[in-house]
Amino acid sequence: MHPSMSRSFVVRQSQILGALMMREMATRYGRRGLGFLWVVGEPLMFCFGVIIMWMFIRHHNGHGLAVAPFVMTGYMCLLLLRHSISFSISAVGSNLGLLYHRALGPLHFYVSRCILELAGATAAFIIVYLTLILFRQVDPPHDWLLLYFGWFLMWIMATGTGFIFSGLATRFEVMERVVPLLSYAMIPLSGVFFMVDWLPENVRERYLLVPYPNAIEMIRAGVFGEFVPTHFNVAYATVTAFLLLLVGLVLVKNAEGYIDVE
Repeated sequence: MHPSMSRSFVVRQSQILGALMMREMATRYGRRGLGFLWVVGEPLMFCFGVIIMWMFIRHHNGHGLAVAPFVMTGYMCLLLLRHSISFSISAVGSNLGLLYHRALGPLHFYVSRCILELAGATAAFIIVYLTLILFRQVDPPHDWLLLYFGWFLMWIMATGTGFIFSGLATRFEVMERVVPLLSYAMIPLSGVFFMVDWLPENVRERYLLVPYPNAIEMIRAGVFGEFVPTHFNVAYATVTAFLLLLVGLVLVKNAEGYIDVE
């Protein structure tokens, strides 16, 4: 492909995704009141609510960690995972009318939503983090690169999982009923509310075969540093994250024939 054609293609796709993201924010949150701010405000309220609830119950979690930063590093990942799944499931159904435009395809809806989720969750994470620093509940990150990379991998995993569930739901109607149950079942699997170090030694290695705890442990290692023992495999987390994304993309692409636009 000629370089000018490649640039034109990239610009065109960027414009399409940008327009879909603006439309998504307008239809999901409305044009009045806080409007677009709810992209950040919604996960922000959820996270602060859980942090406050936990802090009323206990000031420390019994393992030497302050509750607020511990909940922040886990619950923001859980929100990213569950929102990515739920919004992927409804991505095509909410935009069926737009498929009459030849320039648009189902993948545009999925990609625009996953980018929007990343933007909203990341902004909310930053605001929560800065707030906790202001109230001296947590220190600045000990390893910025590990924190960034862990969060990026968590997004890739969440996006891939959402694509996989959505691709299956397009083929099998029963999946739409099963996915909410699977989302709840993934809470203990994700490790958002406990550290891998708290598990018995003979369980840790097998538990880390689940991709999500590796990314969350990387985030916690980036935040807490060497003072809190963490366990993860960067290479394994990276490979499984992109494998989930690849499988999800294949399922979503192959499910296009099952979409009825009539």
